[in-house]
Amino acid sequence: MRGIYLQHDTGKLLVSAICRYNRRHMAIEFRGVLRELGGERALGRTLANDSDLRDAIREGFPHAVLEELLRSSGLTLKELADALDLSSRSLQRRRRGRLARFESDRLYRMARLLALARESLGSAARASRWLKRSNHALGGVAPIAAIDTELGARQVENLLGRIVFGGIS
Repeated sequence: MRGIYLQHDTGKLLVSAICRYNRRHMAIEFRGVLRELGGERALGRTLANDSDLRDAIREGFPHAVLEELLRSSGLTLKELADALDLSSRSLQRRRRGRLARFESDRLYRMARLLALARESLGSAARASRWLKRSNHALGGVAPIAAIDTELGARQVENLLGRIVFGGIS
């Protein structure tokens, strides 16, 4: 096989195969996040790539994205706001206009984790249940309670990766 190889303690890995896997995984993740955010209908625009999504976050999501995320996650407004360290009253007041940049960024965080959980666990219902149950790998904390910080969100993401690849979780 032609390509660049990396030496790994279990053998050689073909870098081009790894890159293809990562590009494919990123495309699946992008589509999953868009689905959780409500797609073009809720976002009010077409998003073709991560740059478009970053611009939408910077401009602030329309309130319809919040409603769609609540629907797809099965969370109440209070649960979602607590999970993302946001004020539920502020989110309620933004029914007209756009959400703030930091609110949109945190909603993106939730959408990304929901998409990963749905992909990892096989269904939205399983993902919702898993997010709400205490988890030994997170020190007995439910994943939904851990994602109020970026570090906690990364821990939940890593845990989902371990579930997919058969690690202890």
